[in-house]
Amino acid sequence: MEIMLISLFIAVLLPILAKGPLAVAQRKTGRYDNRNPRTQQANLAGFGARAKAAHENSFEALILFTPGVLAVVALNAVTESAQYAAMLFVAARIVYLIMYWLDQHIMRSLAWFLGYGASLFLIFDAVLQAQAAA
Repeated sequence: MEIMLISLFIAVLLPILAKGPLAVAQRKTGRYDNRNPRTQQANLAGFGARAKAAHENSFEALILFTPGVLAVVALNAVTESAQYAAMLFVAARIVYLIMYWLDQHIMRSLAWFLGYGASLFLIFDAVLQAQAAA
């Protein structure tokens, strides 16, 4: 269960990690507009636009990953494969961010697919474990 919770903790931190390059891109426009950051972000191009998209997608990915982890933990259905899926999700999301920042769209899409698949697997695995226990 520890691996599941550590993976969830790291996943929760990833959107904040992804904010760093976005803030740098905003600052490079002359200043970081803390009064209207979303307006400033909407006007970013190139690296800044990619950093914004990576930041936003980190929240989107978390929305699917979290229920899977919580289902596995709540059902006390932590299997070795679920632990590997959680670790794969975290690794894939880190690669995803880096590939987005570096404008490597094919590798980014592959990393996204792996992370998404790992999230789906967690939910599927929780259902299977619940059925087996019933």
